[in-house]
Amino acid sequence: MSNALLNPDLLRRLEQLQLLAARRSKSSARGERRSRARGQSVEFADYRNYVAGDDFRYLDWNLYGRLERLFLKLYEEERELPVRLFLDASESMTFGEPPKFDFARQVAAALGYIALCGFDRVSVIPFPSAGGRLQNAEGAQSAIRHPPSAIHNALRSVRGRKSASQFFQSLAALTAGGAASLNQSLRRAAIESRQAGVAVVLSDLLDPEGYEAGLNTLVGRGFQVNVVHILSPEELAPTTFGDLRLVDAESGDSREVTFGKYRLKAYQQTVQNFCARLREFCQSRGIHYFLARSDMDLGELILKQLRRAEVVG
Repeated sequence: MSNALLNPDLLRRLEQLQLLAARRSKSSARGERRSRARGQSVEFADYRNYVAGDDFRYLDWNLYGRLERLFLKLYEEERELPVRLFLDASESMTFGEPPKFDFARQVAAALGYIALCGFDRVSVIPFPSAGGRLQNAEGAQSAIRHPPSAIHNALRSVRGRKSASQFFQSLAALTAGGAASLNQSLRRAAIESRQAGVAVVLSDLLDPEGYEAGLNTLVGRGFQVNVVHILSPEELAPTTFGDLRLVDAESGDSREVTFGKYRLKAYQQTVQNFCARLREFCQSRGIHYFLARSDMDLGELILKQLRRAEVVG
């Protein structure tokens, strides 16, 4: 399978993995995940007393021979795991070399492919929902904003490995633009979701309103939350200093600053403190936190860090 986001060697390795869910699936749709529902499968769950009308095929006759009582064998029914990938598509994600948004789409493609191979249901939720633009076959951006409904149709509720090709094409066509509210986007999607599942937030988390309310809502709604915090090399370790004019990519506000070597060190310490607070916040709420540079090797993140944390396995 050929696509612009993942190389063939990585695809083959991803096919051997699956997303690991600490909580059993509560989805009503059949799939390949254990759930608390009782149904027909090969996984024995429990016994219960026989009542009139039960299927004789599920009686345990060996147990009847020992106890002279009728018991019905119960099995765990296999359900699908809802996987929601929250993709930050705001203007700030276009910063860096390579751009943070490019790496975020690659992570979404890799995790989505793992889930599709496991027959889980995948939804990519870009935010702002109206901020995405599509690229044509030559890679040029369309001047017309792509309608939110079309993005939702292409990237939400995708299931099965046969859907992977279209899934990759939809992700590759999406671009970033506009301002977004991280908290509002996460809270709205969490409240609208009928079943909780695995949630992965792919963002630089550089929102003036913070990230706490949105992540707390996901946890409160029962999601198993993972945060991939994506920053560019220039944001983590800038090399430019002097008299600079800084422009906010989303608000357009600008500020002139003198950025000397002393302030460079202070800036780096501020970034480190921000990441440390975010990590501590996530750990205190049972959220997996991963800091990723936009130029890092995707295999390092997926096959090593996420595997070590038992997000995939």
